Amino acid sequence: MNFSYRYLPFVAAMALVVVASNILVQFPMQGQLGSLALADILTWGAFTYPFAFLVTDLANRRYGPKMARRVVFVGFMVAVACSIVVPPLLFQYGLIEFETAADRLVRIAMASGAAFLCAQLLDVTVFNWLRRQSWWRAPILGTLVGSVVDTLIFFSVAFSAAFVFAGPSDAFALEPAPLLGVLPIETARWISWALGDLTVKLLIAVFALIPYRLIAMRWSQQAVAA
Repeated sequence: MNFSYRYLPFVAAMALVVVASNILVQFPMQGQLGSLALADILTWGAFTYPFAFLVTDLANRRYGPKMARRVVFVGFMVAVACSIVVPPLLFQYGLIEFETAADRLVRIAMASGAAFLCAQLLDVTVFNWLRRQSWWRAPILGTLVGSVVDTLIFFSVAFSAAFVFAGPSDAFALEPAPLLGVLPIETARWISWALGDLTVKLLIAVFALIPYRLIAMRWSQQAVAA
């Protein structure tokens, strides 16, 4: 496969985001927001993972959908590998207090890989379709659609009892708990985790428009100068 060195910054950035997210997702965010315990709904990985969409959109903008899909496939392989390898290493070095069973690691790896691949490829497709209509909406809407799909697939496959065929469930995740930790509606705890994760992804998606616009503007200026 002819993979030019000029593509390596996107590949490296995607790998960095995925590795960081797979590490940080092991650490709940501490603190309170009113009566809401942030550790009940958020991990630090929720703040880094959305930048995978920024990398995909920039690769798409710079080199087109074919290149963007290659970057996504690299990210997919890294996501699956990290989901299996990283948690045991964190436990071994005392960075997390629990050890995830091997069959749970496989299920989480399946969830992570499937969610990443579907969401990022959907982002590429939506981005290019919208860019042909009116390009300025492409990055934000593609990322929003991808974020919803990513959260839905990952948390459903990783925690829902409906996917027990993929591996054992997490009993703590399935326990009834107040929605988002405070609302008078009891749901499985993983649903609150999913809603918290999606909320952060959508907020980061809006924030990521700033670096996207700045980088895209710089590329446009270079093209004009050339």
